Amino acid sequence: MRDRAILATLLYHALRREELCKLTVRDARHERRGVPHLKVSGKGEKTRYVPLHGVAGDLIAEYLKKAGHAADHAGALFRPLRNSRGGREKAITPDGIYKLVRKYSAALGFEIGAHALRATAATNALDHEADIAKVQEWLGHSNIATTRIYDQRKTRPEDSPTFKVAY
Repeated sequence: MRDRAILATLLYHALRREELCKLTVRDARHERRGVPHLKVSGKGEKTRYVPLHGVAGDLIAEYLKKAGHAADHAGALFRPLRNSRGGREKAITPDGIYKLVRKYSAALGFEIGAHALRATAATNALDHEADIAKVQEWLGHSNIATTRIYDQRKTRPEDSPTFKVAY
């Protein structure tokens, strides 16, 4: 259940591994204008609020219920399955996220890293006509040139200006 919630959070919200690891239970329970949001602590200590996708939200809620730490608001949202240190549960590490994504992708016959899920989410949003400036904000990029790296639309022949010319 935890792994499904992690994968959904990565795929629906295009988070970096480090951002996912920093999430607390409280961060998954923000609401803005009546819409559930994730409070994401990004690069450079920048905070952004990302609307929580329904599928990911449901999986997170189910995971918290089964894991038993839903009331630990200040605690890590995603935790390792085993924690030998005792005391307050630590967050899953970025390396743990990387290994989790590699494990599931290998089971499907290919191996990717966690960043590929971020790239997939960004490309998918752009392919479905999301505004590139909104995608930039969603990803937490300070420069739109970084966001353009994920924009694969320019490589599709059918989107070429050649086919937009009409006389």
